[in-house]
Parts: sequence; C-alpha cells; structure tokens
Amino acid sequence: MELGMEKPIAILGIGTALPAHRMDQADTARRLSDALHDRPDSARWARRLFKQCGVATRYTCEPDLLEEAGACRYFPSGLKEHAPSTAERMSVYKRESIPLAVKAARRAMADSRIAASDISHLITVSCTGQFLPGLDTVLQRELELGEAVVRLPLTFIGCAAGLKAIGLAKQLAAGQQGATALIVCVELCTLHIQPSGDRDSLFGASFFGDGASACVVGTPGAEHGALFTLGDTRSVLLAGGAEEMVWEVGNFGFDLYLSPHIPKLIAEFVPPELERLCGDERKELWAVHPGGKGIIETLQSEYRLTDEQVAPSLHVLRKIGNVSSATILFVLEEMRSRLQEQKSGVKKGLALAFGPGLTVEAVKIAYEPAALVERSLAADEQLV
Repeated sequence: MELGMEKPIAILGIGTALPAHRMDQADTARRLSDALHDRPDSARWARRLFKQCGVATRYTCEPDLLEEAGACRYFPSGLKEHAPSTAERMSVYKRESIPLAVKAARRAMADSRIAASDISHLITVSCTGQFLPGLDTVLQRELELGEAVVRLPLTFIGCAAGLKAIGLAKQLAAGQQGATALIVCVELCTLHIQPSGDRDSLFGASFFGDGASACVVGTPGAEHGALFTLGDTRSVLLAGGAEEMVWEVGNFGFDLYLSPHIPKLIAEFVPPELERLCGDERKELWAVHPGGKGIIETLQSEYRLTDEQVAPSLHVLRKIGNVSSATILFVLEEMRSRLQEQKSGVKKGLALAFGPGLTVEAVKIAYEPAALVERSLAADEQLV
C-alpha cells in the first residue's frame, strides 16, 4: 500500500451464490431447437448462437427451464398466452432473489471479517425484478444490520451497475470516516427468456444466467486477507449509444435488445476514456465484465492482452454466463483466487463494465496479498 495520510479504500471481502438448477448449454440449445421445429431458420440460428457465445453452463432459479420443449412455458412452443406473465415472473423473482442475496451477503461479510454492526451503508443492485418494500429492507432485517444503516437501492441500471456500486461505495468510504459499505447484487436474468423465435430474443436467451454477488468496501485492517484496493473511477455515457442496449418491460417479462455493434463502439470510444483515467500507467489486471464474448475479444485485441489476462472473465462467462450486474464480482473473485494460487505480489489494473446508454464504468484496482497488507498497516501505525 502507498503510505500517506489518507487511508486506502479496498474491497475487503467477496461472496457469491448461485441457484440450484444448472443449465447445460448444449442441452438447452437442443430443447430450444425442438421448440422451434416449425421454424427451421430460427432453430439453426439458435444452435449457432448457443455454440459460439462462450458459455458452457448457466444457472437458473426456475426449474421449468429444464423441461423439454413441449413442457417449458418459457420456450416458443404452443400458445404464447401460456407463457408466464410479467406479474408471475416478478412473483418468482421476489421469492427466489432474497435467499440468493442473503447467502452472497453473508459470505462477503464472513470473507471480510466484518460484523453486521460495522456496516454503515447497504447498496442493493438489481435490474431483473422489483418489489416494495424492497430487497434493501429485507436484507437489513435478515442480516441484522443496524436500524440506521443507510440504504441505497440501484435499480434497473443494467450490467454496469455492480461496478457503479463499487465506485459509489469507494466515494462513501473515502468521504466519511469509518464508513463501511455492503454491496449486494442479485440478478435472475433467465426469468426474462422470451417465448419467441426472433433473433433478438434468442440472442438474449443464449448467454444470460442467474446469480448473486456481494462485497464489503471500506478501510482495510490487520484482520483482512488479500484484497483489491480501489483507485480513481470514471463513469461515462458514450455518444451515440442510446439505442444499442435496450431493456424494457413487456407483457412476458423484460424485452432485451443488444446491438451487434456494441464491440465496435467499445473499440472506438473506450480507449480515449481509459487514457483519461490511467494515462500511460501499466495495467496488468483486466477485470472485464463478460457482457459477451465479443466484448472480451475486442478489448484483448485492442490492448494486446494475453490469454492469462482475460482468463478470469472468459472462465466466468463459460461457467455461469452473463449474470448482469452481479458478474463483475464473480470475475474479481476468480481473479483473486488465481493470484493467490500464484502467490502473486502487488499487481495493478482496471475493472471494466458496460451497460445501457451506452455506459462505461471503470475503476482502477490493485491486488495486494495478505502479508503485504499486514506489513503496510504496521508501517502506517509506526508513522502515527
């Protein structure tokens, strides 16, 4: 850690959770193709999408999505009126999101060695469902947080919201002495699979999954293990991207549109923004939200990243798919695990995520192993 008067702010602990039902990509593609038997062109397109999107498995909270084509109400077979309505999907969201969020939050608090009484701010993040009183109020009770904890729900912001929450938590912890924020992201994306054979709907159905993630952000102490310190942040709304990523409420869940031009726009507009944030600083770590295989490949080509540098993002995409806002913490957890196995020293880099707008969220990060954290804190104490 850099020594000085200002204490560093870091991600002190991470926790993740997945629902019980595992979706094998090849099997899901087969069943969806069967549902499209009367539309051979759509069936071929679905098989191609599912094979090429970089996903091997995903998880879902909805066991109906494991049924064969004729029995699955989410697939485009039979009458569309038999598909779950938005109200029914929101009922499932309310029932299933809470236990997942609680599990991830408890794991993050245990990983950070932080007690519930130490949490000053609770930031909840989701774009795949809503209910009131909200997830923030439920978590406050379930986790036995203080009655005066500051609750900040971030809703309907999309894939970039998890990293936006981390940037916000960093600002809160830096601006208020003793502030410690718990961030909880939960997304049940598969609830919005559409009973449609059109290409946009099939694209969205091909790589989104369900899950929850959480982290604690605050000032590190001697009790904390390996962590990511947080540096400068940048949040940018790119020009001309308003129609490239659209997520609207429909009668059968939320309708998603993802433009095929997103990787091209990222290649054009993101490098100048990262230059403003980082200058010519060397970036060894690249925690990229896997919004799609094409996004990772674009950044790898643009910055000549090694396969090892993008491995955490591709691993998460392959194992659980895109879990919207929750995904970035899965990536950081996987990255931390790899760095610990390698017995790595300090490494600096970036966390990146993209969302509707087209929004870019970027946060400078630095991995610091547990032993170095302890030595740096001891040195800080000697300076006091």
